[in-house]
Amino acid sequence: MLIPHPLLGPRDAQEFVYLGDAALIDRPDGTAAGIEAFHDYLYLRDNPAGQHRELWYHEQGDRSWLVVTRDTVTHEILKAELARDVALARGRGR
Repeated sequence: MLIPHPLLGPRDAQEFVYLGDAALIDRPDGTAAGIEAFHDYLYLRDNPAGQHRELWYHEQGDRSWLVVTRDTVTHEILKAELARDVALARGRGR
C-alpha cells in the first residue's frame, strides 16, 4: 500500500506506524470537559467499515504525523494530510 505523503510523495506503508482513529487529535481537556468526556476519549472507539480518518507516523522517514483518509474495506487511500495542518485548522495546534 502506498501512502501519498503531502511533502515527500508516494511512500510505502512499511515506512509508517499506524496509531488509530484520527479523532485522537481532538483530546478533551481533562479538567474542563469532565471525567466522562476523557473516559469516552480513551476507551470508546468506533470500528467502521468504509471511509475512516487515521493517524499514521512516518517513522522511517521525516517523522511526520499524517491524517490519512482510507477506505477500510478496499484499503484505497483517498487523502493524506499533515496532522499538524489538521490540528491547526481545528484550532488545536496552538
